[in-house]
Amino acid sequence: MRPIHYSLLTIHFFALAGKEEKRYDSAMDFVIGVKLIFRFFLVSVLIVVSGCASFGERHLKIRNHFEQGKLNDAQNEITKSLKKKRRGESDLLKLNQSIIELCNGKPREAEKLLREVRNHFEKIEHERAVRVAEQTLAMLVDDNTVSYAGEDYEQVLIRVFLALANLMYDGTDAPAYALQIGQKQNEIIKQAAVKDPNNQQKILNPKAESYRQVAIGPYLIGAMQEATLRNYDDVQKAYATVCNWEPEFVQGQHDLERAKTGFYCAPGHGVVYLFGLVGAGPYKLQQNCEVLQATQFWVTLMLAMSSQGPMIPDFAPIMVPVVVRPQETVPLLTVAVDGTWAGQTETLTNIGRMAEEQFEAVKPQIIAKAVIRRAFKKGIVYGSKEAIDSNNWISLALELGGILWEALETADTRCWNLLPAEIQVLRLEIPEGEHRLTLQPSLSHSANNYQNSPAQHSLGSKHSRTIRVDAGRNTYVLANFQQNTLVGKIVVSNETE
Repeated sequence: MRPIHYSLLTIHFFALAGKEEKRYDSAMDFVIGVKLIFRFFLVSVLIVVSGCASFGERHLKIRNHFEQGKLNDAQNEITKSLKKKRRGESDLLKLNQSIIELCNGKPREAEKLLREVRNHFEKIEHERAVRVAEQTLAMLVDDNTVSYAGEDYEQVLIRVFLALANLMYDGTDAPAYALQIGQKQNEIIKQAAVKDPNNQQKILNPKAESYRQVAIGPYLIGAMQEATLRNYDDVQKAYATVCNWEPEFVQGQHDLERAKTGFYCAPGHGVVYLFGLVGAGPYKLQQNCEVLQATQFWVTLMLAMSSQGPMIPDFAPIMVPVVVRPQETVPLLTVAVDGTWAGQTETLTNIGRMAEEQFEAVKPQIIAKAVIRRAFKKGIVYGSKEAIDSNNWISLALELGGILWEALETADTRCWNLLPAEIQVLRLEIPEGEHRLTLQPSLSHSANNYQNSPAQHSLGSKHSRTIRVDAGRNTYVLANFQQNTLVGKIVVSNETE
């Protein structure tokens, strides 16, 4: 039973009881009050036990199975969860499923799922009138009642993974998806612009200041355009944007210098782009906002001291979501071709940092909503007490009911929780033909380290597969490493199912 239904029934129940209580003397009032409180606690315990877990807590098994490389088990958990049809969760489960399909070498299926969720999120965003009604309902329950349209970083990353998935089988739509990455972020930032209340001529936009531009979009555009051997001005522009947005990405400087010369690769060679999805990505957990809870306790305590009727200091927790980055130090992937060190990946998109920075930008709004919701619920409880003109015992029962109603709130921890911590990239020029590609999570930074002391710098086991390189063409390779272990398979664009 949802808390809203429970709360309305409780208020109605107490209202009826309040009308009936006038027929009894004070002794009978005591008996009625005790019975009401006992029944209320009994129902409350049953409701809490039946499940008020957050999204992250309910789907922790999926994440654990995935990080351990048990993709079939993770998929089975997703299938079971989809059958339950919980509000706002099916889209996120499909996003998780898309990552599993991608790791299993099924990029077509991954792209289909991503497109479905992207379109549904856009539909939710356009239904503003419905969302206003949901926001009102959220005041009676919690933010989980609002249709989920994705966090801002998730909206952008859907386009990123659409581009990667499409690249892994034919690449025809990848340029369009890559363009949508920047377009979506610009749209998000533009919508956040508001006029300064103190100066109507000035525009304030906190997201423009705190949202880091995602460089993987222009990087993909440059890589794909460069392989056509045309429009090198566009290639230079794309790589210049990458260098501007991610100055620590050293490969971007090399790409820009190469684009200025118009040199794609040596004759008889092809280009291999390795995309590493590395590390455990961000997710949300709920935690009690102790500062707000303490403030709430002292406010209700002072009200109780000044009130003529009974009032209980409110000790109910105020649950808010927090973004967790489980892996602060993410390894790079050391790459060998035919047993010879070929290079090491670099971080192009730090998803953990992206999620954390964007969450900090909207955190004040989340806390403000939690405070307003708590005040709204208290208003209902106190208004009910006045409306039914209840005795002390009924008032106490209503007080307890209000506290339990508040305690049933669950923080909105819905999120795409199978994202990697980082997207890393390495560009290699390799002679045409078949080659053995070997990947290993490592801290080594040079060929000398790899050849002389590979065990000292490695963080996980090696994983290899044979790839075919075509002269004058791009080949795309994708691998997901969780907890320094390969999840699924090494996927190659010209050899996927």
